[in-house]
Amino acid sequence: MTKENTNVANRKELTIEEKLIALYELQKVDTEINKIKTLRGELPLEIGDLEDELAGLETRILNLEEDIKTFQTTLSNKRTEIANAETLIKKYESQQMNVRNNREYDSLSKEIEFQTLEIELCEKRIKEYIIEIETKTEVINQSKSVFEERDKDFQQKKSELDEIIADTQKEEDILEKKAEDIETKIEERLVFAYNRIRKNARNGLAVVIVERDACGGCFNKIPPQRQVDIRTRKKIIVCEYCGRILVDQEIATEN
Repeated sequence: MTKENTNVANRKELTIEEKLIALYELQKVDTEINKIKTLRGELPLEIGDLEDELAGLETRILNLEEDIKTFQTTLSNKRTEIANAETLIKKYESQQMNVRNNREYDSLSKEIEFQTLEIELCEKRIKEYIIEIETKTEVINQSKSVFEERDKDFQQKKSELDEIIADTQKEEDILEKKAEDIETKIEERLVFAYNRIRKNARNGLAVVIVERDACGGCFNKIPPQRQVDIRTRKKIIVCEYCGRILVDQEIATEN
């Protein structure tokens, strides 16, 4: 038998009053857990954002470094092309000294002209690649500087969060276990409804006390007869305005 099935088997049928008391106890425990999480504030979200930014910067730097390697390889190839062209020009110029007619001379002149144009084109491309390398290198340096700043922020905030967690983790674990124990006593359908209300509630309150004739969640007035029904604890009553489960003040003093 699984743990879940065991819990269901061991779960006895509670009266409506017992269910209300259990739900109120569960709400108190969850509220204490929320207080602990509130201590962490926006740190988990900020740390997550910084992690994403650091990962993005790291990827950007790697991509730029790969681009520079590609440009450097192409740069080296262009310089090799220039050297080959210069070698051919010298060869053609040497051959011009031994031509037999004007046709051969003109043919070699065209080859020299073509290789000269190739050299000029390569030199133009080399200048462009050098500018690209310098520009990307500058961006890399800027990105590394930003990375270092963000990493310092990340390490500081992570240290703060780790310290808070170290101070509160034991208490939170105890509360989480207490909440689980209470949930095992309540029928699954009711726990699901409770969690759904909590999720939709701005302050995380699914169970609230009727105070000064009003809902403790949305502060709308509760009709007198409805208050009587709430105090009798014969059925689970929710606020018609916000949907929270309503309990009487005596539950708070009794528990």
